Amino acid sequence: MPPRFISNLLVLIVSGFVVVASQSFSAGTTGWIAFGIALGIIAVTAVADRDRTHATLQNSLDVITGSLAVWSIVASVVFSGSALTWLSLADAVGLAALAVVGLVVH
Repeated sequence: MPPRFISNLLVLIVSGFVVVASQSFSAGTTGWIAFGIALGIIAVTAVADRDRTHATLQNSLDVITGSLAVWSIVASVVFSGSALTWLSLADAVGLAALAVVGLVVH
């Protein structure tokens, strides 16, 4: 399987986990989960980006996914309480949507 497909699938799965975690756990726990998963998403995207055979649209999706993951890291450190819960949920839904677009493009 191509690395781009695997990375999009992984982003979809872990962002779905953050969606569930944001509504199941406390804000502090959700923040740390979102922080760790965002770091993992950045790493997976960077590894998959080494494959230079994909198109410009896929490169754009990589940049947007990385930017949203960086925002998720910042939000998980800066915010707390219900703001963190809802921001983590929104970030995870956005990452899942980007992963679905990436899978469809693939």
